[in-house]
Amino acid sequence: MPQDISLGYKAMIEAAEREVETLPIDQAIALAGRPDTVLVDIRDVRELEREGRVPGAFHCPRGMLEFWLDPASPYHKPVFNQDKKYVFFCAGGLRSALAAQTAQRMGLKPVAHIQGGFGAWKKAGGPVEAPAKKD
Repeated sequence: MPQDISLGYKAMIEAAEREVETLPIDQAIALAGRPDTVLVDIRDVRELEREGRVPGAFHCPRGMLEFWLDPASPYHKPVFNQDKKYVFFCAGGLRSALAAQTAQRMGLKPVAHIQGGFGAWKKAGGPVEAPAKKD
């Protein structure tokens, strides 16, 4: 029997974007390196190895977000205990909308996500650390 998926990813992303702040790329780039902001890269490690990184961004794979955020989790990361703005990004801005929504619902505030993600960041000339060369 086929599955009846009643809520698609597009509707989920639209709902997330109604709940969380979406930053245009120019505003996101302006936040890079600020002491009151944590850029959170939720891309898979293979994406970082292939495409590079935003200097100073904290890498939190999307699959670990809830566990790293929750202070009661044995996997909790102290970076999420700061009085700062958390700006999430992925490759294109879809996963980060869902991640920011989840983080906000868990109680992390303030949060936002970057419209267009890392792709828009690179296209706009935001700073990027090149991927490490493999031997």
